[in-house]
Amino acid sequence: MHIQPKTRAETLHILFGGVPVWRLTQVEQALFSPLIRTFSDITTLPALWREPLHQVQVFISYRAAQVFWSQKKDTFKALLKLADGKQIETVLMKNARGAYTVCVSTQVGCAMACTFCATGKMGFSRNLSEDEIVDQVRHWIYFLADHPEIASRVSNVVYMGMGEPLANYDAVKQSLRTILKYTDIGPTHMTVSTVGLVPMLNRILDDSEWPAVRLAVSLHSADPQTRKEIMPTSYDNFPDTLAEWAERYFEKFDSKRRHLTFEYIMLSGVNDSEKHAEALIKFTRRVGKVRVNLIPYNYTGDVFHKSTQTDIDIFQQRLECAGVDVTRRRTMGEDIAAACGQLAVQEEKRAIS
Repeated sequence: MHIQPKTRAETLHILFGGVPVWRLTQVEQALFSPLIRTFSDITTLPALWREPLHQVQVFISYRAAQVFWSQKKDTFKALLKLADGKQIETVLMKNARGAYTVCVSTQVGCAMACTFCATGKMGFSRNLSEDEIVDQVRHWIYFLADHPEIASRVSNVVYMGMGEPLANYDAVKQSLRTILKYTDIGPTHMTVSTVGLVPMLNRILDDSEWPAVRLAVSLHSADPQTRKEIMPTSYDNFPDTLAEWAERYFEKFDSKRRHLTFEYIMLSGVNDSEKHAEALIKFTRRVGKVRVNLIPYNYTGDVFHKSTQTDIDIFQQRLECAGVDVTRRRTMGEDIAAACGQLAVQEEKRAIS
């Protein structure tokens, strides 16, 4: 059984609970500076503070990192080894604004068992701590600082890596709040992706401390039967349930900039037909403020194949002609196995063989 160690924030409050809050904030803020790589580097702190921190808390939660560069040098993937030997992945991608988006993992493995997903084949091992989530962003902040030839800022964070974020609700929520507090990334530039855990979606609506970040639902089919076949943990009446939830969501987050994103991975002969396009059009009209993000499938060694460019074009045109707000995700990092879980699965197989 994995027992989560105390977080850095908890350690700080235990060690220095009697000091002014601004002092604690000073330490936490320093963690996001690319110039500070150890507690000793926080020279604004008294030396008698720095030594106890070295003794009881690690500066960063992973022990080793392998970084893989795409040939285009626009996508980078890191395989991070945690203190218990488990491995997770995080990706850095150049975005349309010339800055970078960080994709973070929230669990080691995943229990959702989506049939097209490499992480789903791993099964579930454990949740990540708040520090283990936050430190993926810190890793890339350091990486960009160390490589001035590609230097730019991290402008976006997406919770779309290994694991189901809402199944690790508390750590995900706190990590969101930490990143928002100590970086210049705003809530509309942070996205949490979920397969649609209804109890947790409802919890968001009742949680006054949940930050106003964007949400993306991994829909992948508006036809309940098709969705159940490729996502075994899906609710039988998921589209109806999601539509009812979305109505409440828009009531709480009433904003012209607020919309839901439906992620839709394009699987040849599975969910890319005219029938599936029509089902998606009907569903998006019912929900309202929706953006559909079509995702070319990144092959993970199973029975599925990605839809052809022609089929994706036709599918997208049908949606656009029906007035659906639709985008298509750029394919990035195929040469470094950038799809969630691919590297970790490969490493796991090597360890077993």
